[in-house]
Amino acid sequence: MRIAAPAELVLAYTQQMMAWLLFLEPSRKDEIGVLGLGAGSLLRYTLKHTPASVVTAEWNPAVTAACQMYFRLPGTARSVVEHCDAGEWVHESRNIGRYIALMVDLYDGQAQGPVRDSVAFYEGCRRTLADVGIMTVNLFGNHDSFPRNLDNIREAFRGRVLELPEIDEGNRIVLAFKGPVLDVTVARLLQRAEQIEAAGGLPARRWARTLLAGRDGGGSLVV
Repeated sequence: MRIAAPAELVLAYTQQMMAWLLFLEPSRKDEIGVLGLGAGSLLRYTLKHTPASVVTAEWNPAVTAACQMYFRLPGTARSVVEHCDAGEWVHESRNIGRYIALMVDLYDGQAQGPVRDSVAFYEGCRRTLADVGIMTVNLFGNHDSFPRNLDNIREAFRGRVLELPEIDEGNRIVLAFKGPVLDVTVARLLQRAEQIEAAGGLPARRWARTLLAGRDGGGSLVV
């Protein structure tokens, strides 16, 4: 985190966790879920660059306290941090169909693969999404847990999955989609990427070009 600009996303993987913005434009009526607070970077960025409210599920209250004390965790009516097990949170009835986007970054102090990664967990993530929604997940492409997680996400989301390329730190961000089949023209996707880049400083055009390069021909991206 840059102390002078705490709402900026410094790490490439945290930037990629916002790639759902290529396909969705949240309003003030929407809610966004974050599983795993970390240093609060995704929360800060989302509050600054979208009008949506954010609900964060964090297992360890000490993490929240550290963010409040050292990392400028914002106190606002648009943000709620709930101390709970994310594996249980995704199955709570109050969360079903609630979120336009869900960002999942669940690691313990060893950071050796997600601490929640079953098909049942990812099915719960899917159920928390609104009728049209997207989940982004932080995985490690060079870790033994990656193939299992990718298979489980594909099963839970009926195969509707896109992958961004692995970055230097080894992170691999996966996007999973809920709702009607998405068919976005090349022109529209690039236009949206330009808007995101201009407004929020994210390398969205690079993401769009990567996703378009992996499609099966045609003039659109279908997922």
